[in-house]
Amino acid sequence: MKNGTLEAPETVQYTVRHTTTYRYSEAVPVCHNEIHLVPRALPRQRVMETALVVEPAPAGVSSSIDYFGNTVGFFSIEEAHEQLVVAASSRVAVDTPPPWTDLPDIPWEQVRNAMGGPPRDVTVMAREFVCESPLVRSASALAEWASSSFAPGRPWADALLDLTRRIHRDFVYDPTATTTSTPVEDVFALRRGVCQDFAHLQIACLRSLGLAARYVSGYLCNERRVHGSTGEGANDAGMVGADASHAWLACWGGPEIGWIDVDPTNDCPAGVLHVTVAWGRDYGDVSPVKGVCVGGGTHVMDVAVHVRRTA
Repeated sequence: MKNGTLEAPETVQYTVRHTTTYRYSEAVPVCHNEIHLVPRALPRQRVMETALVVEPAPAGVSSSIDYFGNTVGFFSIEEAHEQLVVAASSRVAVDTPPPWTDLPDIPWEQVRNAMGGPPRDVTVMAREFVCESPLVRSASALAEWASSSFAPGRPWADALLDLTRRIHRDFVYDPTATTTSTPVEDVFALRRGVCQDFAHLQIACLRSLGLAARYVSGYLCNERRVHGSTGEGANDAGMVGADASHAWLACWGGPEIGWIDVDPTNDCPAGVLHVTVAWGRDYGDVSPVKGVCVGGGTHVMDVAVHVRRTA
């Protein structure tokens, strides 16, 4: 298990730039778009500044809080254009999470069985993440494969980390193998994919065992020190997925533990190197940029993400 997140300073500040560019073969007279690009304010994550620039200038921009508590934005462009640029920037401070050794050794079956116990606010909120979602379906084959990690009586945290480790070990990171619509069962058969696929796969495994798991979208920093630090390799944290939007997952450990984030792409707990933007049932709930347009012919999309440590 990589320990880069556990060795980091207590609090780290980042600047994030996320630019999405669409180029169309024909003019688009009108489009309507939905975005999840503003990081969440959380107990150990503070959002100090955000900005959004859209070109061409939209006819209107609005934002609201969605069902899952994420900030979601909307904008429309009502003039002909052959290129659309959506550039979001933010400044965020992230605190190091408590060490996993502080988590209680609760058998994973106890966590699962809590779903069927007396209704409590936190339990009710977690229960919906046990159900299947459009991009994540439960399967007996996934439950069987995951059961090697979730042996009878094993502590929930140990089992979760072991499943995270096995996905990292047994699956190959390959950006050419899948698309955003590749089903989990295909990823499981291919044994390759990207961060979205590995997050979906682990969520499907956990839900197949009756545990609650949600999809988390955000950013990943690959710098151990402030940008510009001296020393060969000083800035390379060895993390995969820092050049685009990153995805990981959170699993509910019961009322005593709450939600804990893990990153199967990098075989680690999600910590101070991870900036959380949004969460939902699967990628479809938190896609960074999506929309509909009239015309446009074919299109090409480019995404550039830059995360820099500033303090």
